[in-house]
Amino acid sequence: MPELFAYTDGACSGNPGPGGWGALLIARDGATLLKERELAGGEPDTTNNRMELMAAIQALESLTRPSSIIVVTDSAYVKNGVTSWIHGWKRNGWKTADKKPVKNVELWQRLEQAQARHQVEWRWIKGHAGHEENERADALARSGMAPFKKSAKA
Repeated sequence: MPELFAYTDGACSGNPGPGGWGALLIARDGATLLKERELAGGEPDTTNNRMELMAAIQALESLTRPSSIIVVTDSAYVKNGVTSWIHGWKRNGWKTADKKPVKNVELWQRLEQAQARHQVEWRWIKGHAGHEENERADALARSGMAPFKKSAKA
């Protein structure tokens, strides 16, 4: 049975600053590549964490039908947030354990809604460690940021 993967990454030049997100979607049947799709975008003034979240959101929202997917991220913030922390945040009215508002709450809510349609397995990998698909997602994120870096210098 084919497997669907989304490799996601975010990038920011300054934090906050111009940022980008990238997602590489790959369908495989064993070692055979069936299909690939690249997604990228960015914002003029954002943070790295927001771009990491947007990469995962965009990957899941791009799927046209409910799917079983493995999302691979180098962001412990995204992986831990969506698999663990989010449950407590919701119980606490979107407040952290120390009663402060959750940062990026609208993106966490959007991610939760995006993944609800799918069967999602979340995997963390070390970033910038030579993992080919992660490096490609990083390049997509940097390409998504590029137009905003130029306008920031103009």
